[in-house]
Amino acid sequence: MVQEAHTARPVKAPPADRTLSLPQSTALIMGSIIGVGIFSLPYAMASYGPISLVAMGLATVGAVALALMFAVMSRRLPAAGGPYAFARSGFGNAVGFANAWSYWITAWAGNAAIVVGWVYYVEHFLNKGGDVGWSIVIALVGLWVPAAINLTGVRNMGAVQVWTTVLKFIPLVVVSTLGLFFIKSANFVPWNVSGETSLAAIGGAMAIALFSYLGVETAAVAAAKVRDPERNVPKSTIYGTLASAAVYLLSMVAVFGIIPTSQLALDANKASYSVAANAMAGGGSWAGDLVALAVIVSGIGALNGWTMICAEMPLAAAKDGLFPARFGRLSARNVPAFGIVASTALASVAVVISYLGTSGSTVFTTLVLMTGITAAVPYAFSALAQITWRLHDNRVVRTPRFALDLSVAIVALIFSIAFLYYSRNTGNTWYVVWGPFLMAGAAFLVGIPVYLAQRGRMTSPTPAPEYR
Repeated sequence: MVQEAHTARPVKAPPADRTLSLPQSTALIMGSIIGVGIFSLPYAMASYGPISLVAMGLATVGAVALALMFAVMSRRLPAAGGPYAFARSGFGNAVGFANAWSYWITAWAGNAAIVVGWVYYVEHFLNKGGDVGWSIVIALVGLWVPAAINLTGVRNMGAVQVWTTVLKFIPLVVVSTLGLFFIKSANFVPWNVSGETSLAAIGGAMAIALFSYLGVETAAVAAAKVRDPERNVPKSTIYGTLASAAVYLLSMVAVFGIIPTSQLALDANKASYSVAANAMAGGGSWAGDLVALAVIVSGIGALNGWTMICAEMPLAAAKDGLFPARFGRLSARNVPAFGIVASTALASVAVVISYLGTSGSTVFTTLVLMTGITAAVPYAFSALAQITWRLHDNRVVRTPRFALDLSVAIVALIFSIAFLYYSRNTGNTWYVVWGPFLMAGAAFLVGIPVYLAQRGRMTSPTPAPEYR
């Protein structure tokens, strides 16, 4: 698509609107990445076995590539919306809308997946029988409490994010360090229990692993709320992703090494990090209870951060005329209240539909894979925009870091395509296997009339500034 001409520079938000400092924007990254996804992954990946650790390693490579790419791109174009802004600047309004809509689906559907994983740990104490009705009630409470926090203002949201990030790091650090001393090599056998080839098993597990890294772009999405975004967005993106990756990899190795795969797959062991903590403590339940409490706090922090992102993407798109105007209106607390409420309502619907349609880990993995599909779209287009920009830069004048930036963008593109390709569910019925694509497709179709209605109100996209 031919990029529409426009020479205006990005409009910077007034300093008073930029309330997130470097520690808070880093906490936003880490709080969004480290939600409950990692704490629910061993249970979700048990159907593949310890070979999932290879998938986790590859997903980490992809996540770091995405983080490096977003850091470079946000330094060049520190505009609200992150991946949406990059795609729109690079390819025009139609692609920009598709990416904004796709990422918005990722945000609210991701919240639905996070809260389902969060319920696993709440049910360590309540509703131990797993009654579906009560599971839905608990999940809805988990969605609407963070929404209420966000409605009170960005400052409160940022404070909650910092403290929950600190608390959530504790169980991960304990398991990723002390847990390594409790590993039994016999628990890594059999290596692949999926019944599929190693390549297929790694691909399937990698698609699930992507969900645990969603959030590497959140500081770029919320750039309008970050102080000195040209410096702090890239820094927080790199710092937050690397710190998260380190504890992710080590703790996953520990959990798979402490608990046999056959036990990880049991519904009774959904809270797998709590089970691992109890094993490390030599029995009893006190250690697992402490971990479960920390994960519950962690989940609230992740939902708190993602609820803000749910509203920030539509806010940026509404200011450009791509989303309905009500998404761009701010409340007396200076927050996009309509976007917060609408996104939380959609996440609530997704949770109810998922619980009524399936059970066990399938609820979690279906939502996880749906968000993987919708996240892969803006990730891929961001990579394509970066490749296009850097090739253009180098034709005009030889630029530094050209080979590095291009290589990172190509790796990010390859992983985005791979995540999309492998986002099929496991199961014996077609609607379960293709459930993630069916749900994502239905959500995309709803966006068509919205695009048609907004087409005449869209402003011209801002081209990327010259390389510097």
